[in-house]
Amino acid sequence: MAEAQTNIPVGSTTSGSLAVAAESTVATRMSAPPSFDVADFPVPHGREEEWRFTPLARLRGLHDGTAEAGGVLTVRVDAPEGVTVETVDRSDARLGKAGTPVDRVAAQAYSAFEKASVVSVPKETVLTEPIRVSVHGEGGTAYGHQVFELGAFAEAVVVIDHTGDGVLAANVDYVLGDGAKLTVVSVQDWADKAVHVAQHNALVGRDASFKSVVVTFGGDLVRLHPRVSYAGPGGEAELFGLYFTDKGQHQEHRLLVDHNVPHCKSNVAYKGALQGQDAHAVWIGDVLIQAAAEGTDSYEMNRNLVLTDGARVDSVPNLEIETGEIAGAGHASATGRFDDEQLFYLQSRGIPEDEARRLVVRGFFAELVQQIGVDDVEARLLAKIDAELEASV
Repeated sequence: MAEAQTNIPVGSTTSGSLAVAAESTVATRMSAPPSFDVADFPVPHGREEEWRFTPLARLRGLHDGTAEAGGVLTVRVDAPEGVTVETVDRSDARLGKAGTPVDRVAAQAYSAFEKASVVSVPKETVLTEPIRVSVHGEGGTAYGHQVFELGAFAEAVVVIDHTGDGVLAANVDYVLGDGAKLTVVSVQDWADKAVHVAQHNALVGRDASFKSVVVTFGGDLVRLHPRVSYAGPGGEAELFGLYFTDKGQHQEHRLLVDHNVPHCKSNVAYKGALQGQDAHAVWIGDVLIQAAAEGTDSYEMNRNLVLTDGARVDSVPNLEIETGEIAGAGHASATGRFDDEQLFYLQSRGIPEDEARRLVVRGFFAELVQQIGVDDVEARLLAKIDAELEASV
């Protein structure tokens, strides 16, 4: 049985679709023909489905080939003992294993990077400390590629911090062996004028568990494309995200969960807050359940909180099902304004207005922040949310 729910409170731009097909090929809208060759993708003009929400002029030439590489990007990996960290060239067979570029920018990033970072956790290794990765831009245009590979029954937490300035196009691959468990926290805390476009590919092995927490604060334009597919039955994927979109910022998260094998699970939950004139957030959540994926259990949800006038949200959940033999599937989306009744309730009990606003927004994000599981990162993100709210006062 498939259930779809779309809630659209005042102040939102939200749409969704649910399609059930007894016999079909792989969805064409949800999965564009992948390719490592830039020439296989026409230059987008903004009318295409996958680009219609993106302000192309703010991509700094990443989409049409006019961006010139030469920027400075520093990547540092601090890993516990037993983890292998390598810098490899383009010929390494592990590159591109988790997924193929699905748009022109991702293909350009794959074609243009010179060196890639490969982080490997041996089989049956259980890490007690996170792998910490720092990606820092120092201006100009750069292309990157990172691979995180877990052997069978390995367990690890990876924290990736993006800071600094510049223009970055990248591909990030996560490859999980059978029974492996990986949690990834990707934080986008760029300077105000930075541009970051990336495709995240996760290949989840048999009975493996993948958790992704994407956190986006800074940047002029951030466009992330997380994608999940399964290498065997029993895999589970949880995709969580939070974003705080300020005046003039464009933050776009486009997800695809491709249920391509039987008896796998996925759960998607993204929340965003927006404030300021021309703050624009886009969330596209695509779930494809292929004909072979019997026994799938999937759900996706997006919630947005509009704090001021002048902000805009586009939220589009899509669910495509090609078999009736599933455990469950559904989606929901809601966007609403700040609840004045909640503020009044807190103020009536002696809490100042600024503190009341902070408590409401903290509560809105709390369940997602708690998914991180790394105390210092959770504290840092809550402090960042407080700073964003104070800046608007």
